[in-house]
Amino acid sequence: MKKELVLVLSPREAADPLVLKKSISEAVSQKISSLTGYTIVKHSIDARGDRIKVRLAVHAFFNEVPIPIRKDSFFFKDVTHAEKSAIIIGGGPAGLFAALKLLEAGIKPIILERGKDIRTRRRDLAQLNKNGLLDPDSNYCFGEGGAGTYSDGKLYTRSNKRGDLMRILQLFVHFGADESILFEAHPHIGTNKLPNIISAMRQTIEGHGGKVLFQKRVTDLTIENGKIGSVHTASGETYTANNFILATGHSARDIFELLNSKNIEIQAKPFALGLRVEHPQENIDLIQYHDASERQWLPPASYSLVQQIDNRGVFSFCMCPGGIIAPAATSQGELVVNGWSPSKRNNPYANSGMVVQVSTEDAYREVKHLGIKQNDPLLFMHFQKMVEVNCFNAGGGNFIAPAQRLVDFADKKSSTILPSCSYGPGINSVMMNQILPGFIYESLAKSFRSFGKKMNRNMNSYFTNEAIVVATESRTSSPVRIPRDASTLVHPQISNLYPCGEGAGYAGGIVSAAMDGEKVAEKIAINK
Repeated sequence: MKKELVLVLSPREAADPLVLKKSISEAVSQKISSLTGYTIVKHSIDARGDRIKVRLAVHAFFNEVPIPIRKDSFFFKDVTHAEKSAIIIGGGPAGLFAALKLLEAGIKPIILERGKDIRTRRRDLAQLNKNGLLDPDSNYCFGEGGAGTYSDGKLYTRSNKRGDLMRILQLFVHFGADESILFEAHPHIGTNKLPNIISAMRQTIEGHGGKVLFQKRVTDLTIENGKIGSVHTASGETYTANNFILATGHSARDIFELLNSKNIEIQAKPFALGLRVEHPQENIDLIQYHDASERQWLPPASYSLVQQIDNRGVFSFCMCPGGIIAPAATSQGELVVNGWSPSKRNNPYANSGMVVQVSTEDAYREVKHLGIKQNDPLLFMHFQKMVEVNCFNAGGGNFIAPAQRLVDFADKKSSTILPSCSYGPGINSVMMNQILPGFIYESLAKSFRSFGKKMNRNMNSYFTNEAIVVATESRTSSPVRIPRDASTLVHPQISNLYPCGEGAGYAGGIVSAAMDGEKVAEKIAINK
């Protein structure tokens, strides 16, 4: 007998397997001895009201063998001698999942990744964090797995209509992720675990006849009769294929410039820009988890905030409980920060992007003195770069980041002493209102005061000088969109070019990029 039920338990009860089994049995008036197994379908925490509650959707089995909710099996074909091939430019989530989908269809994927494999890439990240030495092709954005490898591993998305979300999660489990991602309301793998999962994907691609080639930065492409004939790399190689998937991620500015120089249509795309705010994790826990007696049974608390200021949206982005702020620049002389968390989320800080929507008028006003036209398809990229250069210079070099205490930031007051911060290269006290565009600064200052009123409990406030702001969070999404036909997914000018993922403007995170990669691969398989 199978029973489907929803339980509402305290965190302590939900964490105790014996209590959970007893609650399941009592809920359906069955003896606990007859409970042969159960599967958690959904797990979420409700911290509203006086009591913190854990909601569990459960499938329980009595006197019969438990059946998993869904256990996908994946069959990847050997494509060593396949007649059809597709070159995938970029080895991030979109590129990897496109390659896996092509294997299922019997098409040979060839990934050209500008960066290095995960092991070598990890050494380059250490050099960046410790010594301020940046490899423009091997960093937090470029390399095996793309930006997704070192961007916390959050797997939730608002884009359920873009593809089969459960299939993507099942694939992650297939390659080594914990099965809890299948039922957690906000699934998360952790930056420490993602590298092995990405490596397992690469081994599957190569083991079935596909190719994953590193340090192959694409610098040019040959177009013949409305099709790409070949692509060329910085190291002198030329590659040909039937189709080409462009999955370069949101930071491949050289690719955007290449397309623009060849009069291949790209479009300016609004995005959001701001900074990272970091609190002691305990501060966020005290605000979000009002019942101290239950806190030990709960994960580090997170938050999601949004506010309209002067008709501009201000919102939290990529919130990382128990996380670390990392240097995410891709060029010398520019400063970018991002956040990530290990799987246990056990670092003492909580950080989040806090960003402001940027309109065409906003961007043009800030960069027109540089001679940039308002209809330039690279308008937002130029604006993004300008702010990153200003922040690098304000930090003083070597990727030291400009920083300020949170209340001081809003009050335009110098922070003579900064609190400790997780950002590895170091921080420098700076008056943020002097380096951020005025509309960005004013929107953030007003929002922080508002967020402090929303998140304020038992003398603990979000708006506190124990928190620090670090600039700049500027790679929230791609500053361009590469157009494609809504039906065929090919570029309107290039009949075998498939723009894909975050870099092309069709995704906003690991899962949505993976789904978009699969969708493009499916179109190539149909048209093969």
